[in-house]
Amino acid sequence: MKRPTLEAVAARAGVSRATVSRVVNGGTTVTPELRDAVMRAVDEMGYVPNLAARSLVTQRTDSIALVVSEPPTRVFSDDPMFATVIRSASAELEEADRQVILMLAGTPPGHARVERYLTGGHVDGVILISMHGADPLPAAITRMRVPAVSLGRPAVNVNLPYVDADNVGGAEAAVRHLLQRGRRRIATIAGPPDMIGGQDRLAGYRAVLQGSDRRSIVAIGDFTRESGLVAMRQLLEDDPGLDAVFVANDLMALGAMQALRQAGRRVPDDVAVVGFDDIEAARYTEPPLTTIRQPFREQAAATVRLLLGIMDEGDAAPVMLPTELIVRESA
Repeated sequence: MKRPTLEAVAARAGVSRATVSRVVNGGTTVTPELRDAVMRAVDEMGYVPNLAARSLVTQRTDSIALVVSEPPTRVFSDDPMFATVIRSASAELEEADRQVILMLAGTPPGHARVERYLTGGHVDGVILISMHGADPLPAAITRMRVPAVSLGRPAVNVNLPYVDADNVGGAEAAVRHLLQRGRRRIATIAGPPDMIGGQDRLAGYRAVLQGSDRRSIVAIGDFTRESGLVAMRQLLEDDPGLDAVFVANDLMALGAMQALRQAGRRVPDDVAVVGFDDIEAARYTEPPLTTIRQPFREQAAATVRLLLGIMDEGDAAPVMLPTELIVRESA
C-alpha cells in the first residue's frame, strides 16, 4: 500500500498541509478543534511521520543517549545496578516519547566513538552513567553544548548537572550503627578512588571514626564481588582482630562474607558486615546483609526528568536523594 502523505491527511481533515505539519511536529499554535480533526485523519489513514524530515523541521531527534563509561564485562556482569538504572531510565524516557540509545564508553576507542556520534547531532541529550575521574567525556560534552546530566556527581570539575545519593551520609549511618552495636575495630573495603561513590563513602567512614577516636583500617576494591573477597583477605591479614567491616557496595560485601567464611570467621558473631546499595541479593545472603539502601530507580528517573527540564528550560540545580540504613542479621 502507498504510504499516506501530509497532503492526503490534510485533504481528509479539511485543513492545510502546514496545519497538519504543525500538529504532527508538536506545534502549539493550532486550535483544539483543528488538532482533533488532524489526529482523527492521522488515525484513520495510518499516517506515520517521516522522522528524518521531521528532524530537519524541528531540529530534534527525540533520542537520548545513555552513555555508560564501563566495558561490556562490567555493564553485563552480575552487578544489578546497571540493569536497574538502564531499565528505569528507559521507562521514564519511553513515557516522555523519547528513543533510548545505549552507548558504552569504557575504552579510549569507545570514548572517541561516542564523541563522534554526539558531535554529529544524533541525539537531543545525554545521560552519563558510572563516570571515572580521568573520563574525558564530561568536559567534551560540555564543549559540545549538548544538554547533558550525570547520574552521580562527576569526579571532575565540570559544570554538569547531576543526580546523586547521599553517599557520605549513608556511610556515616553504617559506621555509627556498627559503633552502636559495640564494634571497636571497624575496617572498610572502599570503592575505586577515581569514582565519587568510592571517595564519598570512604570520607563518611573516616569522619565517624575520627569522631570516636578509632583508627581507620582500609582496603580498596573496584565494586566487584571478587575484589571484595581479595580485600577482605587482606584486611584479615593486616588486622586479625577486626570485628566489623563496612563495605562500599553489596557485591563487594558478598565477596567479603565469602572470605570470612573461608577464614572460619562467623558473621556477625566474630565480624559484623554492612554493605551499601541494598541489591536484591542482600536479602538472601547467609546471614542476610545489613546495608544502606540507595534509590537506584528513583535516581534514574530523577536524572531523566532533570535532563528533560534542562532541554526545555535551560540550567537546573543538582539533585541529592537520601539513603537509608536497612538492618538485617549480618550486623
